[in-house]
Amino acid sequence: MTAGTAATTPGTAAEAVAVTGLGLVTPAGIGTEATWEGVCRGVSAARRDPRLGGLPVDISCTVPGFSATRHVGRRSPLVHDRFVQLAVAAAREAVTDSGLDPRTWDGARVGVVVGCGLGGVTTWEQQHRRMLESGPNAVSALLIPLLVPNMAAGHLAMELGATGPNLVTATACASGATALGTACALLRDGTCDVVVAGGAEAGVSPLIVTGFARMGALSRRLAEPAAASRPFDADRDGFVIGEGSGMLVLERRRDALARGAPVRALLAGYGASADAHHMTAPDPEGAGALRALRTALDQAGVMPSEVDHVNAHGTATPLNDAVEARVLRKLLGDAAAVTSTKGVLGHALGAAGAIEAALTVLALQHGTVPPTANLDRQDPGVELDVVAGAPRRGRFHVALSNAFGFGGQNAVLLFTTP
Repeated sequence: MTAGTAATTPGTAAEAVAVTGLGLVTPAGIGTEATWEGVCRGVSAARRDPRLGGLPVDISCTVPGFSATRHVGRRSPLVHDRFVQLAVAAAREAVTDSGLDPRTWDGARVGVVVGCGLGGVTTWEQQHRRMLESGPNAVSALLIPLLVPNMAAGHLAMELGATGPNLVTATACASGATALGTACALLRDGTCDVVVAGGAEAGVSPLIVTGFARMGALSRRLAEPAAASRPFDADRDGFVIGEGSGMLVLERRRDALARGAPVRALLAGYGASADAHHMTAPDPEGAGALRALRTALDQAGVMPSEVDHVNAHGTATPLNDAVEARVLRKLLGDAAAVTSTKGVLGHALGAAGAIEAALTVLALQHGTVPPTANLDRQDPGVELDVVAGAPRRGRFHVALSNAFGFGGQNAVLLFTTP
């Protein structure tokens, strides 16, 4: 079924997948409720970061008050890099929220898919410094299992007793959304009955921040960090690096209904594409992003006119916001309420797509679109209805969540109300 012949009920073109659990650990707070309240306040979490002192850019959005010992476990600092710690904390909340019990489920039917773009970069930097300063014998014997990206999924499998497919997707800043799309395929083809899927990233390290700064990707509004991340604003000049994790528990809709689970939303469509254009810049015509959007609509059996909310990729970089705005305008017009939560949270890189997917689910569930922080003067070239200033309340039934990554990798998720 194509978007032009969509059924009247969204989600009937392909079997919709139920979202039955959410877990969030973000710069707006630890836990889904704290994060939702933070993004709805619309106040940026960006601050000067002492770990980045002396660098050309020294602002970031980090998770406040997160303690690996308290939020994960006593041994966690010894065996987990921070990106894994964030993933475990978010996944625990998501599984609890779903009402499923890992002690009783058939682990062979449970999959884990986590998006991560970088892996344990903090561990890598720290251990490299040790080797240079004190020699090879000072390097941790756990260096490799601490830093490789697949350990986010590996540790979740051990935590949850999930012995089904265990994957990490790496599509740069689209990684978390790609993970959710991959999870849908595992459910629809019958490989899994439950998939814990999302993204995790902890890339706020001196080397990574310096790399992005050298590229010119980061905001230089250092004197007022809370105003630095400005998606779709005429004065935007780059993103603020962030961190965090978003995890969702996904099941086939019929299975969730059979066990009487509350369904937060339906993941009804997924589209993926490649620009095949440039290492870091988006295709100026947005052809790949448009193709991913149309694929998600087609898979869900939804017409463009039915979309009433978009959680945009909205990085606050000049090129990304301009291209994304043109594509959305071309496909949807200006009827959908658009937001970018990166104004509050910064850019969590490989975790961003999953965090924003969870926030899209909450927007549908609460009938509320969070505001785009720091949108004081909308770029005249952004011909969209971008929510700013305060949350917008209404009846929202169909929403898109966009995620685009370096290498021209695009992933779009379409959610509907149950």
